[in-house]
Amino acid sequence: MKAYGKNIRISPKKLRVVAVVIRWQNASEALKFLKFAPKKWADILYKILHSAVANAQNNDGQKLENLYIDTISVNKGIVYKRGNPVSRWRMHPILKRTSNIILELQVK
Repeated sequence: MKAYGKNIRISPKKLRVVAVVIRWQNASEALKFLKFAPKKWADILYKILHSAVANAQNNDGQKLENLYIDTISVNKGIVYKRGNPVSRWRMHPILKRTSNIILELQVK
């Protein structure tokens, strides 16, 4: 029971902070936490966790109460490279980082 999020436009450093918080939690508790957290990453992780729960319910016939987050890994995705023009025809680099998320659920 897995769900993936690829090339999500937020840096992996910001996502790893909350990934540590919701790791090993029940799926229902993690959904409640993410639904009301006031950050951009919370909405993104809520959608991925909701997708993993839906996969478990539809494909394997599992119940929400029996599921917990086994693995959540946030890895570096592609980096969009932009530039800020400065004097004398030079550029200062702007790196727009992305994240890849892998979330796995297990049954108690």
